[in-house]
Formats: sequence, structure tokens, C-alpha cells
Amino acid sequence: MSRTETDSLGPVEVDENAYWGAQTQRSMENFAIGGQKMPLAIVHALTLIKKAAARVNAGLGELPQEIADLIEQSSNEVLEGRHDDQFPLVVWQTGSGTQSNMNVNEVIAGRANELAGQGKGGKKPVHPNDHVNRGQSSNDCFPTAMHIATAQAVLGDLLPAIDELSGGLAQQAARHMSLVKTGRTHMMDATPITFGQEVSAYVAQLDIAQSAIRAALPAIYELAQGGTAVGTGLNSPKGFDEAIAKEIASLTGLPFVTAPNKFAALAGHEPLTALSGALKTLAVALMKIGNDLRLLGSGPRAGFAEVKLPANEPGSSIMPGKVNPTQAEALTMLACQVMGNDTTITFAASQGHLQLNVFKPVIAYNILESIRLLADGCRNFNKHCVAGMEPDAEKMAAHLEQGLMLVTALNPHIGYDKAAEIAKKAYAENKTLRTAALELGHLSEAQFDEWVRPETMLEAGSHG
Repeated sequence: MSRTETDSLGPVEVDENAYWGAQTQRSMENFAIGGQKMPLAIVHALTLIKKAAARVNAGLGELPQEIADLIEQSSNEVLEGRHDDQFPLVVWQTGSGTQSNMNVNEVIAGRANELAGQGKGGKKPVHPNDHVNRGQSSNDCFPTAMHIATAQAVLGDLLPAIDELSGGLAQQAARHMSLVKTGRTHMMDATPITFGQEVSAYVAQLDIAQSAIRAALPAIYELAQGGTAVGTGLNSPKGFDEAIAKEIASLTGLPFVTAPNKFAALAGHEPLTALSGALKTLAVALMKIGNDLRLLGSGPRAGFAEVKLPANEPGSSIMPGKVNPTQAEALTMLACQVMGNDTTITFAASQGHLQLNVFKPVIAYNILESIRLLADGCRNFNKHCVAGMEPDAEKMAAHLEQGLMLVTALNPHIGYDKAAEIAKKAYAENKTLRTAALELGHLSEAQFDEWVRPETMLEAGSHG
């Protein structure tokens, strides 16, 4: 069964159980592309805007209080997730997000009219354009929703998840700050390091990425709302931009403000581009962490085997007993996706033409996906890998004993050239550094024992 809804192009048949109207229905029929739905975070952010606008418009005398109350009541139901199935549109639609903005307008109006006793849908007593969208345009609503959804996801999900992973790694670093092992540069043996020092680098890398993300947030807090169609604010009452930013800040508890230049807020997306770059920085750090632990855990007999990673599941359908570094693989895969998303966002953000960028939905989709992947990845990797990993002290000691670069400790005592001669002889003849040094006669056994001590080679000022 269906009912007839109308828009400026004429009548459209809509499922009688749907709250949406003609414009949503047309979008469903005209943009049957892919399966990527508009993120609910954007839908809920748009709904928050409608709730805030109803309050502001009523306060400014632009909307009857009873209409504003119906809009707010309907909006609250949407924000509670009670009507999530009423937002079926895909990302691949008009580049301003007009169809999704109208989807929200129509659903809020359609439910408000039902609350008013007029049945689902329709335009009386609440009209989707004249009332729900009053003082607004898709061109300022959608970028505002992008900023709201992004800020909420970063602060509510991503930053706490980074803290979890950073905290887990910091605990491991503190536990093993005295466990000496072989350092490696160029994938070759280098001078000693402790496992704690090695892991501390990961914590610092996450700190750098998190600082970059936080530094990008002030620009995200600036909202386009009030710019309407081209940035001039046409058809919005005087003071609407500041009033609605204040209302949105109150509703979210976040420091949103009106953008100082609405023309830039509609036509450019530099704030989201900068944030995406910071998300990519986090992805780069996670790639390093995942790959390092994958290498350190390689083996168990033919690899480094210096770190025992948790055995979460069988690793092979043909090789019995094989266990793979699956958490590192998942983490590094999602890092690749985030890097790809950043490329999409960068190109899409560069496509602002004149007074509007019309690549908004794809920017929104990709940045929210990146935030979700990074947050889930950090949390999951900490829980299923970092928390349960253990260093193999015996394997580390064996590698350290066999390492040739301990010879570096001799540089201050016998010089680089003689030390290099010892290392080359030891490697060529498969001998220990001690044996090679004594055979060459460059130092005594007592001097070697005094000068070549890995535990004294871990900080500036060390000379063996």
C-alpha cells in the first residue's frame, strides 16, 4: 500500500509505512548506486540542527511555538534511534547532500504530523521546508552536520581509544625498561636497546598523532550554519548563525561557534582535510607499531621470535598448530584504508567550485569511516594483542650475545678502524667478538669484558 506525496516536480507514490516524502522517494529511485548508506552520524547531526533551529526560530518569533514543539518532539525520537530505518539514502547523491537533508526534514515533519493526529507524512501542520528547514539550506546544514558528527566521533570514540592503546603500550614499556636486547637499523643488527625503550617509541608516536588530531579540532568547531545558500545568510533571520551555534553547543556540550566566514565554510573543507591528515598520521604510526610487532613476533623458530603475541585463533587451514599475527594484520590493513580515505578526502576537498563544494557526502563518509576504523583498531589491538604480549627474554639475550654491533662500545677505546676490523673478522670467520678481538691483539680479555657490556650502552654518555 502507498500514499501520494508531492514536491515541486509533482506527485510521487510513497510506502504508507514510511515517514519520508516525495524528495526522499525520488532520491531512492534516482540514485540506486552502491550500498554505502549515508552514515547515521550525519543523519543524527542533521536532526540535531533541526531541533536547534526550531528552538532558535521560535525564540526569534519565526516559528509558532506549537510547531517548534512538534519538531523537537519528533527530532528527539530520531536522536534516540527510534526511526533509523527511515533514512535509506546512499552516499552517492547530490554533492551538497540535499537529498539527505530533505530526508531528515521529511521524516521529522512526517512524524510530527502523525503526532499532531494527521497521519504519517504530509505537510500539515508541519511542513518539511517551511518549518523544519526554516532559515536553513542544505548548503549550510550538511557541512554543519559534517563538523558535528566528526567532532562527536573524535571526542567520544577516537581519542579515548588512542588513550587505551597508548596506556597499554606505556605499561609494557614500564615493565620492560631494563630488558636489554639487540637494536636494529636498516633491518640489520645495531647497538643495544631495551624492550621498554623500543615500546616507548610507539607511545610517543601515538602522542604525536593525538596532538595533531586535537590541533585540528578548533576549526571543526566552526559551523557553516547561517550561511544558507551561498554564504550570505539569505532567508535566515539576523543573529540566527550565532544563536544556532550557541544552541548546538549547548545540546552537544562541545564548543561549537559560528564560522567567521560562511563563504569559505560552504565552498571549502580545509578543516576536515587537516583533520584527515592527522588521522593519516595516526594510521602511519599504527602501521609502524603493527609491522614492528609482526616482525618481532615472527617465528616461532625461524624468525626473530623476541615477542610472544597472543594466540587468538588457529592460523592455517592446512598447517596444524600454526598461529599468525592476525591482530597486526588487521591493524595494518585498516591503516591502509585510512590512508586511502585521506587521498579521497584530499581530492574531494579540492573540488570546491565558486560558492560550493559538491563533494560533501563522500568527504563525510570517508572521514567518519576513518575515525571508526582507527578507534576500533586501537581498542581491539590493545585488548587482543598488546595486553597479552610477552617478550622472550632468552631469545633476546641470545640475539644480543651473537650481535656484532656491540663492537661499537670499543670505538672510544681503540678507534673505529680497529673495531671494524674485529667485527669483520668475527663475521667472516663465524667467531665471537671476544675471540676475534683477542686474536687480533687489539685489547686484552679484561679490557674486552670491561668495555663491552650491553647494559652500559643504553644512553648518551655511555662508553662501554
